[in-house]
Amino acid sequence: MIKLTWRNTLRHPLRASLTVLGMAVAILAFCLLRTVVAAWYAGVANASPSRLVTRNAISLMFRLPLAYLPKIQAVAGVKAVAYGSWFGGVYIDERHFFPQFSVSVPAYFEIYPEYQLPAAQKMAFFQDRRACAAGRQLAARYRWKLGDAIILKGRIFPGEYRFILRAIYNGREPTTDEGRFFFNWEYLNEALKKDMPAQADQVSWFLVEVARPELAAAVASQIDAMFKNSLAETLTETEASFFQGFVSMTEAILIAIQVVSWVVIGVILVVLANTMAMSARERQGEYAVLKTMGFRPRHLAGLIFGESLLLALAGGLVGLTLTFPAVLVFKSQLGQYFRVFPLTRLTLGLGLGVALAVGVLAALLPAWRASRVGIAAALRKVG
Repeated sequence: MIKLTWRNTLRHPLRASLTVLGMAVAILAFCLLRTVVAAWYAGVANASPSRLVTRNAISLMFRLPLAYLPKIQAVAGVKAVAYGSWFGGVYIDERHFFPQFSVSVPAYFEIYPEYQLPAAQKMAFFQDRRACAAGRQLAARYRWKLGDAIILKGRIFPGEYRFILRAIYNGREPTTDEGRFFFNWEYLNEALKKDMPAQADQVSWFLVEVARPELAAAVASQIDAMFKNSLAETLTETEASFFQGFVSMTEAILIAIQVVSWVVIGVILVVLANTMAMSARERQGEYAVLKTMGFRPRHLAGLIFGESLLLALAGGLVGLTLTFPAVLVFKSQLGQYFRVFPLTRLTLGLGLGVALAVGVLAALLPAWRASRVGIAAALRKVG
């Protein structure tokens, strides 16, 4: 049976090759689209349950006074507090975008141990107010080296800001974002005191680390209750919920991408089903002869299922193999938008599972028809 199935599969080499190629392209597209969705949710997936984000209850665009810091630190269950602001400066021109944050050092990097800095670089970064730190991928993108001068033109905070690259961090995990740019919040605040006094001593958010994840809800409630009815009320949520808020803004796009990924699989299912139907129709006379030789309907169905699964599996494996270099190309081209582009085992497993499912579904109707073929009627059929 195995030998017969193999020969049936290779009987029409061109048809089989085109079917395998179509399946490979479909699985490649499916895996790439699923990887884009995973990249969109990377921040949510990598969020720590022990970290909370406190921001202005109205919107992230409205800032909070730095005077909230000691009050938040005094809340029971709070282990550490840091703060930061989105900078939004321009490097060279608008096309060279990367995330820029002014943060409280060293507290911020103590709460984020996944940003790993060499000891000497960490000390140099913390001691120099004009120092900055960049992720490994970001530094490689612009070929920055330690000691390089980096100039950003502020848009939210107008002016020209000059930094010295003192540290290049590595991600502790493969999914850690290595495309961010950090600098000392004090440097920004000094400039604001001179040029925009009304904006000084304010932050975009407070980053709160709790002693245990189960304390997160209680600590969040205490913080928000403390600043209720103040001029700047707060909204405290888990880090995952904070990132989920950004993802929900583009939820329609994500749904569309996921729908397209399954439409691609539906199209290749129709193509493979048509291929198997053609093969079964061409071999009706052969199936009749096999029946006269004693082959049972289950044997004929097994031949068709085996051929369909071989084509689907071959196409799936080729598609999965092509996914690895394709992800690298996508990452290099879309690195400024997706700094984490994770090709996970789940995506690969789902791609292989989908290929096998397509092989089974495509063979159902042709196998059913072949198992019911009448010997006399099939032998009378010509062509």
